[in-house]
Amino acid sequence: MPRSIQQRLIQQRLIQLFAGLVLYGISDAMLLLARLGVDPWDVLHQGLARRTGMQTGTWAIIAGAAVLLLWVPLRQRPGIGTLCNVVVIGVVIDLMLAIVPPPHGLAVRIVVLVCGVVLNGAATGLYIGAMLGPGPRDGLMTGLGARGHSIRMVRTGIEAVVLLTGWLLGGNVGVGTVLYAVSIGPLAHIFIPLLANPSTRAEALPP
Repeated sequence: MPRSIQQRLIQQRLIQLFAGLVLYGISDAMLLLARLGVDPWDVLHQGLARRTGMQTGTWAIIAGAAVLLLWVPLRQRPGIGTLCNVVVIGVVIDLMLAIVPPPHGLAVRIVVLVCGVVLNGAATGLYIGAMLGPGPRDGLMTGLGARGHSIRMVRTGIEAVVLLTGWLLGGNVGVGTVLYAVSIGPLAHIFIPLLANPSTRAEALPP
């Protein structure tokens, strides 16, 4: 393949990666702004933020970096997408929460919540479809799975511990948490193959 084409494909994948990460941060902020419950990891980030006074997105960065350290004994190798995931999503969350006022009225909050969950699924398809490295939490799950553990049990166990810890710290658990839990799997199943970059489509498709 000519070098110019290779460079163009890499540029396309980088654009897709950053578009996915920015949209993921926006969707996370929408869930937080709706105040109807957030996904398990954001319950933890929000709980830590309320206990310490630090911003939720900042805790998302700190938690992502801490999870990335757990890759070392699992011999997982991060990609550029992994490192960008740690920083970009948290920065976007903090920016959104700083400039966008929370919606008022239950009907508006429900619309924001549902749109946030759907956008989160699309964002997941974009950044995973770029095939430039999984997020730190995804890599932890797959790394433990490669050691012979059930992926389903690993993911369930990790998110249950994270959710319980975040709830005890004061994170917002509600109908949005349940909606996210039951929706994100089917949404990812739709969006990952749909938004996979053509140059890496075969790698991104789930088995």
